[in-house]
Amino acid sequence: MARTLNLGIVAHVDAGKTSLTERLLFAAGVIDEIGSVDEGTTRTDAGHLERWRGITIRSAVVSFPIRSGPDPVTVNLIDTPGHPDFIAEVERVLGVLDGAVLVLSAVEGVQAQTRVLMRTLQRLRIPTLLFVNKIDRMGADVDRVLAGVARRLTPAAVAMTGVRDGEVLPHGPADAGFTARLAEVLAEHDDALLAQYVDGGIPYERLRRELVAQVAQAQVHPVFAGSAITGAGVDALTAGIAELLPAADGDPDGPLSGTVFKIERGPAGEKVAYARLHSGTLHVRDRLGDGGSKVTALAAVEGGGPVRRQAVSAGQIATLRGLPDIRVGDPVGAPRPGTAERHFAPPTLETVVVPATPAEGGALHAALALLAEQDPLIDLRRAGREIAVSLYGEVQKEVVQATLAEEFGLEVGFRESTTICVERLDGAGAAVEIMKAEPNPFLATVGLRVEPGPAGSGVVFRLGVELGSMPYAFFVAVEETVRETLRQGLHGWQVLDCTVTMTHSGYAPRQSHAHATFDKSMSSTARDFRQLTPLVLMSALQQAGTTVHEPMHRFHLEVPADTYGAVLPVLSRLRAVPQAPLPNGTDHLLDGVVPAASVHRLEQLLPALSRGEGVLESEFDHYEPVTGPVPKRPRTDDDPLHRKEYLLRVERRVRPLP
Repeated sequence: MARTLNLGIVAHVDAGKTSLTERLLFAAGVIDEIGSVDEGTTRTDAGHLERWRGITIRSAVVSFPIRSGPDPVTVNLIDTPGHPDFIAEVERVLGVLDGAVLVLSAVEGVQAQTRVLMRTLQRLRIPTLLFVNKIDRMGADVDRVLAGVARRLTPAAVAMTGVRDGEVLPHGPADAGFTARLAEVLAEHDDALLAQYVDGGIPYERLRRELVAQVAQAQVHPVFAGSAITGAGVDALTAGIAELLPAADGDPDGPLSGTVFKIERGPAGEKVAYARLHSGTLHVRDRLGDGGSKVTALAAVEGGGPVRRQAVSAGQIATLRGLPDIRVGDPVGAPRPGTAERHFAPPTLETVVVPATPAEGGALHAALALLAEQDPLIDLRRAGREIAVSLYGEVQKEVVQATLAEEFGLEVGFRESTTICVERLDGAGAAVEIMKAEPNPFLATVGLRVEPGPAGSGVVFRLGVELGSMPYAFFVAVEETVRETLRQGLHGWQVLDCTVTMTHSGYAPRQSHAHATFDKSMSSTARDFRQLTPLVLMSALQQAGTTVHEPMHRFHLEVPADTYGAVLPVLSRLRAVPQAPLPNGTDHLLDGVVPAASVHRLEQLLPALSRGEGVLESEFDHYEPVTGPVPKRPRTDDDPLHRKEYLLRVERRVRPLP
């Protein structure tokens, strides 16, 4: 019985992920010639901009066998972006993986994005192998990289291969240093193994079995070394993937459950969804959801690409057609627990996209809406005639610009990027509007109390009234509207981490005139609750008050010691708060926090300040109250903060009270 392994390759940009993918495909016989990232001929970087820049922007899926015989393994390999601007694309892949290979460069070693990825893989307990690539390059030093791995990524790393004069030598039972290190690392997680180790040693076969078990638990991380360009060490890595990483599980006869992690458009503009099935079997002509769209075509990713099938089962990655409303992150069948969890920080930048021809504003919005299907974190916003999108970094502007020109024939520019702030409640607040009482024109009673919650708790909606006090659909309408309204607080920013309790409810039962049909002017509808809730919620927010917070990044900076005096005042000017520097040979190490708005400027200034030797790592850490003028964000809703104008927009007229 063939095993299936859904494998992700992740890394800092330029570590060699795509080159490693090409080497694995070539070794498996899927391609006849190894493509070049520099020449733009790789299998997985299909986009024009990807080929031109030599970076991966969108995840790509290919399939190949890595072992024949009684226990074959089919790998569905997902090549993910390495540039931090495209971390959202990596996020979507993590939930569908059985294992991962984290690629490092033997020259640059552990880099900023490497640390972010490793921490995330560990938090999600994804079994992970490490591959130290580029041992053929000038300046390669595997021992230095291994030391960096132990110090900055994980102490539970075991080198499975050694490098001598450019040759990769797999370690085995005859290598006493290797077996001792392996036993030491494994014994850290198993008391029985530790006792046996202390008593006089452990048979190598037992060590190997325990290694497989602990890798599956993401407790230990084997490290391989080699070169994707020359192929050195890739055979050992391939054998390690087959032996050490766990295959996909899931019952093909169980309830249908899967996750959509990628959306493409086919040649005719049709939507193509990539999904990992965790359980059950999906057939052509099956409907998703209650009376949902019908799957018109299925393809399983096999042998280098999608192959048409009448059914796909648990463990497989498939493409689905015929689902016009499906989006990235949607479940296939029953949602899998934990799939809605965010693994990376949200984007912290926003920019306004400006069409070169003003008359193309409508076409631009439609095109960006299609791009938002592929990347929901674009978070398309329209305020008046302006169209804004969210960003992780400036490189994304190039991607959006090139994609709009290439796929939609639209030339665009961008305003200067601004920081995406959030709002937090200052205290508690409450408001209520009673049906048939001034100034409420709606056939609904809604009372809401808002209270601040702990950081990271999200929005919690609770009922302080009896569930049977009105139809359930009306409660759903209130909760959905509360969550949507909180996307724009008193200053236009999303309100985070609060509890909203419904304190009052009331409705007009379904009524009709004698011998007549239902008259909605006499009866409450969900629309009444959806239109009244924003007014009540904003009144409660005004009573509670909110403070605007800006995103802060945690940074790690390494600069030559003699340039520290020049760097420090710049950090102060950029509102960074560094800790005391730590000497590290001829360098100074600085850790601290800096506003997200200042990170890009610091990256620009650092080379000149440090003779090109400074190294900056940064990642989102937390939000802090804004100092100085409070930034406001243009609203995109009907503005419930201004009651008269709001009522005119949503009702076109204010209904007189009965």
